[in-house]
Amino acid sequence: MILKTEGIILKTFDFRETSRIATFFTKDYGKVKGVLKGIRKDHKKFGSNIDQFSVNDIVYYTHRNSDLHLISQCDLKAFFFPIRQDMKRTLAASYSLELVDVIMPVEQENKDIYKLLVYYLNTLEHTDDINKLVHVFQIKILLLSGFRPFLDSCVVCHEKITPRMRFSVKLGGLVCENCRSNDHSAHMVTRGTIASLAHIERSGWSKALRLKLSPMIEKELKYILNNFLVFHIDRHIKAAKYLK
Repeated sequence: MILKTEGIILKTFDFRETSRIATFFTKDYGKVKGVLKGIRKDHKKFGSNIDQFSVNDIVYYTHRNSDLHLISQCDLKAFFFPIRQDMKRTLAASYSLELVDVIMPVEQENKDIYKLLVYYLNTLEHTDDINKLVHVFQIKILLLSGFRPFLDSCVVCHEKITPRMRFSVKLGGLVCENCRSNDHSAHMVTRGTIASLAHIERSGWSKALRLKLSPMIEKELKYILNNFLVFHIDRHIKAAKYLK
């Protein structure tokens, strides 16, 4: 079967002497892995150099018994040059790609996450607040992929949110004082942080980015989101340690 779609390149690596394998997150078919035969020998064979986080139109032949397909056409649509000129923006882009690659299963369509990644990269080209952008992306992808933390009440007893709530990475959400014994490592969080998380979850992209975050809320969000992701996807995102 021959399929055509738009895709963002998550990662690439050399294959044999002349070819390269690329993993795309595509608009219509989710995460797709394919081989571009001969691209290292003849760079003009394809309309793209398959650079990481570029957007490309691709045509590929599916293999019935393998998740490695044959890419017959790959044409560049967007390169995000301003991101590549700045190290922190490049690291923030790499972080998002690695997170999508880890969270999303192979060939499972998710147009909302594809749209989220496009919004993120477009915003990353010009924003001055990269830290907030990363937090908004983390919250949105957790929501859209079904991994969201439980923020509506205590995850154990379902007691309503109080000023003394803590966040349990292990239990996946908020715990009240009475249930704190279920996880002694649960971290105290302010109501402002909980409200900010909830606001970003329910808001559209532009509205979420307009939310003002105090240094304290940013610090708590970084702790909650980074540790929650590591615990529940069971691995570290390499680029995360370079983002301050």
